[in-house]
Amino acid sequence: MTTTETEKNAGIGKELATGRFTDEMLDGMRALIGTELRTDACVNNEYATRLAILRFAEGIGDDNPLWADEEYAAKGPFGEIVAPPSFIFACLGSVQVGWRGLGGFHAETDMTFHRPIHVGDKITARVYFDGFDGPDASKFAGRRIKDYLRQEYWNQNDELVASFICSRVRFERTEAQARRKSREIELPHPWTGEQLEQIEEDILAEKPRGAEPRYWEEVAVGDEMDVITKGPIGLTDEIAYIAAGAAPIPRLSAHGVALRRYRKHPRWAFRDPGTNALEPVYSVHYNDYAAKLQGAQLAYDVGIQRTCWQIHSLTHWAGDTGTLKAVHGQYRAHVYLSDVVRLGGRVVAKEIDQDGDPVVRLETWAWNQREQNVMPGTAVVALPRRGAA
Repeated sequence: MTTTETEKNAGIGKELATGRFTDEMLDGMRALIGTELRTDACVNNEYATRLAILRFAEGIGDDNPLWADEEYAAKGPFGEIVAPPSFIFACLGSVQVGWRGLGGFHAETDMTFHRPIHVGDKITARVYFDGFDGPDASKFAGRRIKDYLRQEYWNQNDELVASFICSRVRFERTEAQARRKSREIELPHPWTGEQLEQIEEDILAEKPRGAEPRYWEEVAVGDEMDVITKGPIGLTDEIAYIAAGAAPIPRLSAHGVALRRYRKHPRWAFRDPGTNALEPVYSVHYNDYAAKLQGAQLAYDVGIQRTCWQIHSLTHWAGDTGTLKAVHGQYRAHVYLSDVVRLGGRVVAKEIDQDGDPVVRLETWAWNQREQNVMPGTAVVALPRRGAA
C-alpha cells in the first residue's frame, strides 16, 4: 500500500514533517509571545478521582500507599488519599505551539508546588507561551531553538496548586537525521542474566519512608537519598504512562477520530511503512521507526516521565510528612527502551526559607548504565521539626 493521493496533498507521508527555520517562522512565533494557549485537546484528567490517582501512580511505578490505600491514607497527615505531586501531568502534560514541521525534545523542567491535590479536586491548567531563545548552534541538529511554556495548575477553589516552566528544544529533523550515526550506541543494551537479576532485586528492595517522619534536625549536609531504579525500560512502561493519562499532546486517539484529526492537521502524523497505519508524532516514545526519523536511535522515554521518576525518588525519601516544594531537571540524553536509570541525590544545604519552612536543598541525579547523568537536577523539600505541633 502506498500513500494515497489525498494524503500526499494533505502532507501526510512516510516521513515526519521536515520544516526549516525561516525568518517568517521566527517572526510569527515572536508575535505569539504572551499568548494563552488552548488546552482542550490536551486535557486527560479533569478530576483527581481515586482511580485516576491510582492509575497514574502505577503508571510511573510508585507504590506509595499514601496515593492508593484509603485505610492507610486515613491515618496519614491529610486524613485521606492525596495524589503524588507529579499528578498534575496526568491532568495536562503540556501542549504544542507553532514551530511547524520541526522536531522537538523536552530540554528542561522547573516546577514549584504550592498545595497538595486531594481526592475529588478539579484541576484546571492555564498555559502561556513565554518566548524562545535562538536559533543557536547545536551538535545534535545544526541549529536549535529553546522555547518556554508556562503552565499553571489551579484547583476548584481558585488556589494555585503548582506551576511548571516547560522548556523544549526545537530543531530541523533532516539535520538531526544526518547526524544520527555519530551518536550510535549498542541498542538494545546487552544485559546479562545476572545483571537483570540484580536490577530486579534492587527494585524489590525499595521501600518508601512512609509514615515514619524524616525530621529536619536529623538530616545533615552530605546525606544521600535512597536510590530508585527504573528499568530496563520497556514498551509497557511507556504504554502504562500514557494509560495513566500523562503526556500526549494532543491526546492520542484511534480509528476515525484519529484519521479526521490527521486530515485536519497532517503534520501530526506519518504512515508507518511496517504496518501501513497512520501514527502520531508522539509515537517516537514507542515506535522505533518514528524515533529514527526524529534523529534518535530507538524509541525513548518522555521528558516529563523522567521528572515523575525524580519526584517519586524525592517523596520516597521525604516520607508522608515531607513536602516537595520545588524541582528542577535538565534532560541531557535519551533514555532508550532497554536502558536502566538509577535516581538519587544528596543534601547540599539546610535552612529556614522565606516562608518560614525548615527545608533541605538537594542535588539530584539520574544515572544510566553508560555512566551518563541523564537528568541532573535540584530539589527543595520541607521536613517536619521534632517536637513541632
